Order: sequence, then C-alpha cells, then structure tokens
Amino acid sequence: MHRLVNALVRRGLSVEVVGLGDPAGAPDGVAAVRAHPRAGLSRRLRDAVTLPWTAQGRVLVVIAPEMVPSAWLARRLRRRRLAVDVYEDYAKLAHDRPLGPVRRPAAVAVVRLATALSARADVTSVADAHVPPARARRRLVVRNLPDLTALPPPAAREPEPRAVYIGDVRRSRGLVTMLTALESAPEWSLDVVGPVAAPDQPWLDGWVASSAAASRLRLYGRLPPARAWRVATGAWIGLSLLDDTPAFREAVPSKLYEYAAVGLPSVATPLPRVVELLRDSGAGVVVADAAETAAEMRAFAADPERLDGLRERALAWAESLAAGGSPYDDWAAQVARLVEGVD
Repeated sequence: MHRLVNALVRRGLSVEVVGLGDPAGAPDGVAAVRAHPRAGLSRRLRDAVTLPWTAQGRVLVVIAPEMVPSAWLARRLRRRRLAVDVYEDYAKLAHDRPLGPVRRPAAVAVVRLATALSARADVTSVADAHVPPARARRRLVVRNLPDLTALPPPAAREPEPRAVYIGDVRRSRGLVTMLTALESAPEWSLDVVGPVAAPDQPWLDGWVASSAAASRLRLYGRLPPARAWRVATGAWIGLSLLDDTPAFREAVPSKLYEYAAVGLPSVATPLPRVVELLRDSGAGVVVADAAETAAEMRAFAADPERLDGLRERALAWAESLAAGGSPYDDWAAQVARLVEGVD
C-alpha cells in the first residue's frame, strides 16, 4: 500500500486512505486517512463489504482480495473506476495457510470471485508474470522492486553481527528456521519486524520463555515501512527463509530487493527463482535449513571481509535496478488516466 500511495502522490494525485490499522502509520502526503484497528473475522467481513462504499475518490484502488467484490459493485453502481493490485497468488496462498476445514473452502471461493472480478477492473496490476489473473482488461506487471523513498541510505555495518527479518512472521516464512539458527550462532543477534501470525504466537511465546538465545532476539511487531527499514540500518544480513510451498515456489520476495538497496546481503532458502537471482547478482547466499543458516552466520562472523564482498555486489545490483525507473510510477500513470477520464 505504501509503495502504491507514494507513487500516486508523486504523480500529483490526491489520495484518501481507507482501511485497517493505525492512522499514524499512513503514508506521507495523503489527503485523508480513515482507519480503525484490526479486529476479528466478523469485523473484517463487514469491512470487506462496507469500506469500498465509503471511499470518495474517482478511482477505487483495492489491494485486499476480500474487498474486490464490493468494490467492483461500487464501480458499477456509483460509476467509479477500479484499479486492483494483486500482489500474491492468493489461491495458492490459501492452501498454504492453516485455515481449517470450514474457512479454507470459504477463502478459496472468495479468492476465485476476486480473481475473476479483478480481471474486469479498469486496471489490474500483478506482482509477477505468473500471478493471476493471466488475462485482464488492462493488465500490468508491477514487480516488487523497492521504493527507495521509503528506505534509509546504506550504512556501515555495526561492530557486532546482527541479522534482520522484515515481513510477516509465521512458520512458512521462516520463523522456526531463523530462531533455530540463532540458537546455533551465539555471536549474532536478530531483529524481527512484522506481525506474528496468530497460530504461531504460542510457539514463539514458548521459545522466548525457554531458549537461551531469547536475549539476542528483538521483536518489533508491525511498523510503518520507513520505521521498519530503519531497524535494518547497521545490520549485517537480511533473512528470507521461505518454505518451499506452492505459493512461494515461483515467487521472488520483495525483501531481497529491499535488503540489497540498504546494503544487506540476503540469506535465503533455495526457491528456484531466488537461487537464480542470487546467483546472477551475487547479492547473497542460499541455505537449505536452519543448520546451514547458522553455519553461514558463524562463517560471516569469522570472516567479515567475505560479507563485505557480498554487500558490495548487493549494492551494485540494487543500483542497476533503480536505474530502470520505478514500475510503481508506470502504474500511477495508468491510474491518473482513469482519474482524468481517459480510458
């Protein structure tokens, strides 16, 4: 959301943010913010139906799949224009999550409906070529490249080894792997920024209460992007330890680009496209499990010059990506055409 809003503001458009969370964490430069705290499932379902109808803009920009059906109906009945951003393969993601026998079929049904209606939006942006819908009225591939305006400049690494993880915190995204690795790399500390998935909170609480490495872990919870990435300043490496699930197998995590942009080599699990990317860029290393992650961390602590070489290649790669311009600005230009009434 922050990347899209920042691009719209750079384009000179007036942006109203309607959604969930702390209004203080909204992007800079927006004309208005209306938000309320995240709540339970019943409140989320009600918001999915009602929030698109409360927006005042000429163009509805929707990033939550559960809001697409209501937004599409508002488009038809209130003569708005609709831009849908699909940043993950939601159908595969629904099968990855521990939703249970009742919620899973409901989630799959919502995803199917949202995907079909997204294809009929005025602009449909997807995070990668493989992300559905494969065909749409006007489909744009908006790669998850970093928004450099929200990132701090690269800084020298701190004297003591520190790893950072920024993103959703759950088992499938490496929660157990990174904490197990931390236990076997006593020279290191770890900062984790992001919301913890409810099913994984009890396990994390138990680990914090029992692990000897708990004093070397700092949990920040959800932070606005600019504050989240300030935590990375001075760190040595960024972690991206995704499981090999259907939702992640074809993905390139956006954090790999962001880690590189702030000067952090990535330590990542061997998803096919991640392996190719890190091999070609030299911006990090690939590890199979917690044991290999810990071994790399200990090796970096023993040989920081090797780490510095990876850091230089990560920064060079990030600079080459930035030279190609921002795909978010290309997307914002399409939305501006809708605002101006140009089909």
